[in-house]
Amino acid sequence: MSVTHRLALLGVLLGLFDGLHPTLDQWAQSSTDARLKSLRGAHLVYRDGTPVGETDHRAGRRTTTASALGRRSVARHVATYTAGQVAGAVAATRLLGYRIPGRALVVGAAINAGTHLVIDRRDPLLWLARATGKGGYVEHCTAARVGPDGTVRAEISGPGTALLELDQALHRGIGVVAAVATTWLATRRGART
Repeated sequence: MSVTHRLALLGVLLGLFDGLHPTLDQWAQSSTDARLKSLRGAHLVYRDGTPVGETDHRAGRRTTTASALGRRSVARHVATYTAGQVAGAVAATRLLGYRIPGRALVVGAAINAGTHLVIDRRDPLLWLARATGKGGYVEHCTAARVGPDGTVRAEISGPGTALLELDQALHRGIGVVAAVATTWLATRRGART
């Protein structure tokens, strides 16, 4: 395969991964998963994330730990995100007359999915932000959230925060790595289509 073909495939994958990212990360993600995916802790919560004991009307309802609910929520989000990304890559490249080998596609999707899962749990992203000198940025650029009772509280995560900006930048940067890896595996000598 020529360098031109390799660069063309890389360009398509870069455009797809970057272009689909906001749609899959924001629009395809359920509101519930967006809210619960960063939950952590051994304390018991209900399926909506409300801590057990905070309300009395749920006696006998199923509970789980906050960490387990957070892991399930982020796994659902990443599964939806990855399915959309793979479907988009397959559809676009086949429409353009190219078939990405399955191994190459799986590796690229795994890079994006694995890192997406870690980043969206939030604690690793906060650690990275602090380790790279972005802790002040995260603490300064928060968002005011108004609760149902009218109380206002500052949040470091979610729309309007530095943490979301860092999240999006990291996902997009990793998308470049995934596109390069997919292209390299798809176009190296002996790659099977």
